[in-house]
Amino acid sequence: MKKLYIKTPLIESYPLSCLWGASVSLKLEALQPSGSFKNRGIGYLCQEYARQGAKFLTSFSGGNAGLAVAYAGRILGLPVKVVVPSTSTEVAREKMRREGAEVIVHWDNWQHAEQEAKALAEEGGGQYVHPFDHPLIWQGHATLIEEIAAHQAKPDAIILSVGGGGLLCGVLQGLQQVGWDDVTVVTAETEGAASFYRSIQAGKVITLDRIETIATTLGAKRVTDQALEWSKKRRIDPQIVNDRQAVQATLQFAHDHRLLVEPACGASLALVYEQFSILKQFHSVVVIVCGGSGVSLPLLQEWKTKVGA
Repeated sequence: MKKLYIKTPLIESYPLSCLWGASVSLKLEALQPSGSFKNRGIGYLCQEYARQGAKFLTSFSGGNAGLAVAYAGRILGLPVKVVVPSTSTEVAREKMRREGAEVIVHWDNWQHAEQEAKALAEEGGGQYVHPFDHPLIWQGHATLIEEIAAHQAKPDAIILSVGGGGLLCGVLQGLQQVGWDDVTVVTAETEGAASFYRSIQAGKVITLDRIETIATTLGAKRVTDQALEWSKKRRIDPQIVNDRQAVQATLQFAHDHRLLVEPACGASLALVYEQFSILKQFHSVVVIVCGGSGVSLPLLQEWKTKVGA
């Protein structure tokens, strides 16, 4: 069966390396078919559901996960229904429709939206695809590290953004699989969506009361339990940036590398652009440019104005 993701380039960022005074490499997941790393894990899970005989797929997502399911459904020949919140962008909705998915606009309560997506699946032999919380999703995301290990010497650290924790769990699993257990993982979240950071502080999974950030695709009120379990076994340094820093990083990244990414991805890039002190101990890092489908030039300009970047 055809893979639902591509092997993405791993390049040196000369602008970031010069700024930082050390080696910065970029894993360009923004070049995945749907625009984000989600193709890996969600594609892997969707393929398994197809093998099991699912008649259609459902998901709840305002952007990247829903688009990855829509893409997988088109390639696999399965109908897709995606429940999205009313706050989701029309850019993201239109991309899902273009992939052939039925887009159902729901209210803003994510719990109700998830229940709706599950109910739709149960009604007629479909399979519900969670945006981030499934072992097969993590296994799919782990391929990202396998590709890095095949093309580069072991870095001191991996830098990535965290929303629900699916990418984080996949990266940590991948590091274990290639024997890079001593590589530090540095995570980035925005102030209004820092569920992982708060959970690390509390020593238990914390559910946020609300999401208040321009980086909407980081908007999981709680991370998967597995993310916190990993933090008990591996060195993870969680960091927080503000919305202005995240948007400013997307703007500078577009200037430096001619590639548009969402503020959610800008959060991890901001750690390097803003020269966070946590990074001074490392001589080489890889930043996972996770991408994002809900970005356009007009939106980038709107975000820039909104946060004063």
